[in-house]
This record gives sequence, structure tokens and C-alpha cells, in this order.
Amino acid sequence: MHHLWLLWLLFVVVYDIRQRRVPNWLVLAGAGVAAGAIAMNLQPFGIGWPDALTGAATGFGFLLLFYVASLMGAGDVKFAGALGLWVGTFALLPIWVGASLIAGLHALLWWVLHRWPVFPRLALILSGAPRAENQGAGKRIRPIPYAAYLAMTAAIWMAWGRQS
Repeated sequence: MHHLWLLWLLFVVVYDIRQRRVPNWLVLAGAGVAAGAIAMNLQPFGIGWPDALTGAATGFGFLLLFYVASLMGAGDVKFAGALGLWVGTFALLPIWVGASLIAGLHALLWWVLHRWPVFPRLALILSGAPRAENQGAGKRIRPIPYAAYLAMTAAIWMAWGRQS
């Protein structure tokens, strides 16, 4: 089950970094596999329904505040809910802290490269410049792929936690 979880995280990282969005089908697939793992007693992190549902509600609810403030995309919020279903409430805090630190470094580097354009290609990559398929009326560029950073941090959390 760990392999399915890591594969799901990898897909989220690739989608969010390349397109600055996490498609609904990918969020639903991860949530569905998480629910199935709990139902079949194959949950890789040893949590049950109460903690998984609380984790999903906490992940979704907390990041929803950032979405409402236009600081985050809806895909990030939905992914956080699905991630909470996998890891439960306890693991969300260290995952959020790690992802937020990475996102902060991303924002700082983006700001520096826009202020002093030493590496214009890197600045363009960090800014999440829209690809042709992602352009459209009303679409806002989201320079920080927060779901990708959540996914990376979750994978690190899993690897680190298994060593303990």
C-alpha cells in the first residue's frame, strides 16, 4: 500500500509542478484508495476511520481558509483533505510545516530572481508561467505549487517515520 501512496504523491508532484493544478480525478483517486485501504484494514500508517476522517476534515478545512483569501488554489485544498485521509491528524502538522518552509524558500527565490534577474529561465520556471493549455479567461497564475510541496514533504515524513 505504501507503493500506491508514493505513486499517488508522485503524480501530484508532477501535475502541480508542470501545470500548477491538481486535477479532481487525481484527488479522488487518492482519497478512494485511502478509504479502500482503511476498509480492508491495509492502511499503511495504522490509522482508522476516526483519525482519517478528522485528518481529511482538518486538512481541507484549514487550507480552505487560504483558498477563501485567494492565497491558494482549490486543488491544494482538496489534495490536503485527501492527504489527511491517508495520514490522519497527527501527521498533518509536520507535513504542513515542512511544505510551508519549502514554499517559503520558493517564494523567496522567486522574489530574488524577479528583483535581480540573474537566471531568467529559473525565474520563469518558479513563477509558474502559464502553458498554452492552462491559459484562459479568469485563470490566475499560482507561482507556488503547494500541493507538490505537501506531497514531497509527506513522502519524506513517511520515509523518516519508517526509520524510527
